[in-house]
Amino acid sequence: MLFTSYAFLGFLLVLIPAYYLVPKRGQQPLLLAASYLFYAAAGPKYLLYILATTCTVYAAARLIEDNALRQKAYVKAHKEKLSREERKAYQNGQKRIRFRWAALCLLLNLGILAVVKYANFVIANLNAAVSAFGGGEPLSFVTLALPMGISFYTFQAIGYLVDVYRGAVPAERNLFRFGLFIAFFPQLVQGPISRFGDLSKTLGQPHGYDAKQVSFGLQRMLWGYFKKMVIADRVLAGVSTIIGDPGTYNGAYAAVGMLLYTLELYADFTGGIDITIGIAEALGVTVQENFHRPYFSKSLKEYWRRWHISMCSWFRDYIFYPVSTSKPMQRTAKFFRKRFGERAGKRVPVYLSTFTVWLATGIWHGASWNFIVWGLANWAVLMASEELEPLYKKFHDRFHVDGKLWYKIFQVGRTFLLVCALNIFDCYSSLKDTFSVFASLLTVNNWHILWDGSLLDLGLTPLDYAILAAGTILMLTVSLTQRTGQIRPRIAAKPYPIRFITWYGLFLIILLAGAYGVGYDASQFIYNQF
Repeated sequence: MLFTSYAFLGFLLVLIPAYYLVPKRGQQPLLLAASYLFYAAAGPKYLLYILATTCTVYAAARLIEDNALRQKAYVKAHKEKLSREERKAYQNGQKRIRFRWAALCLLLNLGILAVVKYANFVIANLNAAVSAFGGGEPLSFVTLALPMGISFYTFQAIGYLVDVYRGAVPAERNLFRFGLFIAFFPQLVQGPISRFGDLSKTLGQPHGYDAKQVSFGLQRMLWGYFKKMVIADRVLAGVSTIIGDPGTYNGAYAAVGMLLYTLELYADFTGGIDITIGIAEALGVTVQENFHRPYFSKSLKEYWRRWHISMCSWFRDYIFYPVSTSKPMQRTAKFFRKRFGERAGKRVPVYLSTFTVWLATGIWHGASWNFIVWGLANWAVLMASEELEPLYKKFHDRFHVDGKLWYKIFQVGRTFLLVCALNIFDCYSSLKDTFSVFASLLTVNNWHILWDGSLLDLGLTPLDYAILAAGTILMLTVSLTQRTGQIRPRIAAKPYPIRFITWYGLFLIILLAGAYGVGYDASQFIYNQF
């Protein structure tokens, strides 16, 4: 059920009024039923996957917490009888039991994700390796459709389980409330990856009707639909033409495609998140922001603090910190410190832990070598930037460029172009095509296509380009305006005619300028594939 479909709008038109009309004790059961209905619309059989994750993680978390509570009670009851060594031995034994429960549950759920998402990728690479060495019959591919949003809800469930294991949050005792945390339908398509301690504060509470809150939620949704349907789905036609034939559309075409795809990705992903947050807000639920003006970043490191915030913080908390503080990494640090000095002992573990994070990030994005290389390319740039930091500081001190407007603009432009270049790995189906396109930027001299009308052959008309330009300027204006606070409360403070013209006008723009009709498709959101 696409967010942009009439079926989904009808679904919301029934759900939101019903949510506030039913008794408050029935709101959470209604949301859970609605979430499962939404998920079943993608295929009833896929409910088995999300139910398996829900039940196994719920059970493991309960077992872990119950064990921790029994340990605490036992130690308290026998504190006079147990020696320090006996108490420590008992606690370590119980900790091992909890670790086994957590590890078993993690292996099961990551195994499900690995099989449905990466089995054919592994088989294809094994077949290629066997063929290269003159091996026998190739392995057969498995026929498994990828369940909607499996990466998002699996990571959300894993984050919850690890938090319970660490004692950071209590285990949810009610299976249905926990099921709603995993299956809450607005964030199933493309996140954000919510934390139980944050989302449960409002998701598990009853909500009375608040006209202002519902209105603000619908306004946020409208802004998301504008980004998705007016900009992302329109620019998709040009992007598809360019990446569909890299042999023809290279050189300057590749540069144009790079910029158009970066625009599409931003409008598509942030538009989807706006719709998600807007739906949740209309239901009285607070979902965390996932973007913070990422294209205004002055470095790639800053960009990844502003883009897909929930994913980046998840990898930081559940991969980077555990890996960097693990015993093997401590031994590695000691080894390098002893043989190569203090700096090597500090830096090498950071390199290795960050490498692990970006390798996992690339794999998470898709079963493709392109995504793996994309992740490692980000890692290489980030690590190189950290190593060059002393040189940057000397340059800044020598030429006094810090704080200068022109230098800030240069940094933002440089980072934006770097992100555009890295995004090429997202576009093409093979590394061969990707690197061929990269090379063509330097070897193919066809920059005349920028002014001779060739860009009109990409499936975009002059009117399309005009709408895209106007839409991009509007997004930029809103983004800049929101540096000093949210724009919706400011509009709400205006007289009624201005409010009506603003929101009804945006609604009309979506109806009149949205990408409909021949040559266009109300497509699924890009991040749904992840």
